[in-house]
Amino acid sequence: MKLSESESQVLQVFWQNGENSAPQVHKVIEKIKPVSYSTVKTLIDRLEQKGALKRTSKEGRTVFYTAVAEPKVTKKPIVKSLIDRIFGGKPSELAAHIVEQETLNKQEIEYLESILAKRKKELNDD
Repeated sequence: MKLSESESQVLQVFWQNGENSAPQVHKVIEKIKPVSYSTVKTLIDRLEQKGALKRTSKEGRTVFYTAVAEPKVTKKPIVKSLIDRIFGGKPSELAAHIVEQETLNKQEIEYLESILAKRKKELNDD
């Protein structure tokens, strides 16, 4: 599923907060960047058309939605695009950037090490 940056940002609100209405999402997004309610509603409508959101309930004229798309499915094309555009198509460059430039705690480093060890084992088993 291919999503725009704005669509991804709206979907992120649903992943973090669960069921939401367009006015609720607008309040969250508006804190991040200036955006009109109609723009947020249009993004929600697009996400519903793409099958990333579904209507769950209605209170008066207010419709509530919940995320159907899993974060993993929608993040993959975004990360691929980032790797291609910023890191010359080299995933290792992104990984190195994260390790070298971001503040990681011991738990996060151990998590990354476990993922790398698992991938290395998979390659050796082939």
